[in-house]
Amino acid sequence: MWKLSGIVAIVVALFIPGGPAAAQTYPSKPVTIVVPFPPGGPVDTIARIMGDRMRTFLGQPIVVENVGGAAGSIGVGRAARAAPDGYTLSLGNWATHVVNGAIYSLNYDVLNDFDPVSLILTQPEIVVAKKDMPADDLKGLIAWLKANPNKAVQGTSGVGSAGHIAGVFFQQMTGVQYQFIPYRGLAPAMQALLGGQVDMLIDVPASSVPQVQAGTIKAYAVTAKSRLAALPDIPTVDEAGLPGFYASVWYALWVPKGTPKDIVTKLNEAVVDALADDTVRKRLTGLGMEIFPRDQQNSAALSALHKSEIDRWWPIIKAANIKGQ
Repeated sequence: MWKLSGIVAIVVALFIPGGPAAAQTYPSKPVTIVVPFPPGGPVDTIARIMGDRMRTFLGQPIVVENVGGAAGSIGVGRAARAAPDGYTLSLGNWATHVVNGAIYSLNYDVLNDFDPVSLILTQPEIVVAKKDMPADDLKGLIAWLKANPNKAVQGTSGVGSAGHIAGVFFQQMTGVQYQFIPYRGLAPAMQALLGGQVDMLIDVPASSVPQVQAGTIKAYAVTAKSRLAALPDIPTVDEAGLPGFYASVWYALWVPKGTPKDIVTKLNEAVVDALADDTVRKRLTGLGMEIFPRDQQNSAALSALHKSEIDRWWPIIKAANIKGQ
């Protein structure tokens, strides 16, 4: 009789709230996505779009926590120091998880203090110039820059930004020399281009496409292997005469190092589910970005890209002695 009652007690314990079965269920409380920028920017927007759908898959609220400052390094550090239990995620991009490791002295390792969950989005950049730039194509632009050394100015959204680093790479590949002027974001940099205060930008599609379509600036090439759907007439850099000048800003999701593999797998499944949803896809591509193919929406693909991007960009950044401000 005692043995039977003991078995019953164990069975009951497995099913009551707080029992062993409940302790093994993930998630059992809200999940936080740390966005290392203030509300309203692209990373924040992506987090909220993804979070809306991931909430349905995971069965728990998704809380977006904005922790801005120091080009995203404060928020990423907050996520790196969080408990590796799957309840704190880090949504960042090429700048926060690659560039910052080269230009800042950080109290965390951008590669080794995180476990990858999934790639999400990518967007190439576009080489654009003011409307009255004499050159009509990329080769012509490079020729004009060589004929006018140190006279041209490229606007950027800040020191160490995607456009700035792509510009340094552009100089290294072509041998041209010009000046950089940092602005407090893409919007003022574009206004400077429209006003003729700078000669060129290497800019993301969300900022440049409307101006190119309106005919207010010139576009020379897309810094990727394929053309943009929004600007199908603009050649790739390979087609335009500067093969290999690839520069893309990609976005991904990480968790703190040591998060259990089954939790990482479940989070990856939530990301894959979100990226397969038609509403989510429409909202994300509406930002001027491309969703990574299904076979790249996994931890292994993110890990490989993350490592290769560090190997590729850190030498370029350090050779140019770019430091965070």
